[in-house]
Amino acid sequence: MGYSSKLIERTVEEFSQLPSIGKKSAFRLVLHLISQPQDKVKEFTDAINHMKANLKTCAECYNLSDEAVCSICKNLSRQRTTICVVESVRDVIAIEETDHYNGLYHVLGGVISPLEGIGADDIKIQELIDRISAQGVTEVIMALSPTIEGDTTIFYISKLLQGKAINITTLSRGVAFGSELVYTDELTLGRSILARVPYGQNHDK
Repeated sequence: MGYSSKLIERTVEEFSQLPSIGKKSAFRLVLHLISQPQDKVKEFTDAINHMKANLKTCAECYNLSDEAVCSICKNLSRQRTTICVVESVRDVIAIEETDHYNGLYHVLGGVISPLEGIGADDIKIQELIDRISAQGVTEVIMALSPTIEGDTTIFYISKLLQGKAINITTLSRGVAFGSELVYTDELTLGRSILARVPYGQNHDK
């Protein structure tokens, strides 16, 4: 694509680095910004800069937060003896949108993947074990994507929890193997949470 302006070309290049944004979509976004009043563009860039400078990671669950502890962890009406273990912040949002879960979360920040050089020490597994021991947790919901890497991570964590009075559950098979939670529709994901099963039941069938 040829551009009449190097300024436009550079901006399009930056936008096209965003996930799922190709050059044509990036160009449309840039043209939209160009057509906006200067104050609107400033509001847009100020919001991004402010977010980047001030966004925090929750000290308890590792979700993204405006404060040291996120609003979910601070909400005393949540079921505090249940922790839903997820891979990423996107999964927290996906589950929250179902309105079928009222416990706490723990964001691992990834899954064990030897092929990508990600081991147990590279994600927040030990922090999870520490929380479970310190907070009197009785159920851990393994809401990881049903992939080989996700299953490996669940197996590893379950071994660490062996011998503890912890009920380990996983999502029902409403979520197809190999898919990501964030791409599962709200109804299916919500039903999978409500119909969660003891760890191992899905795998024994």
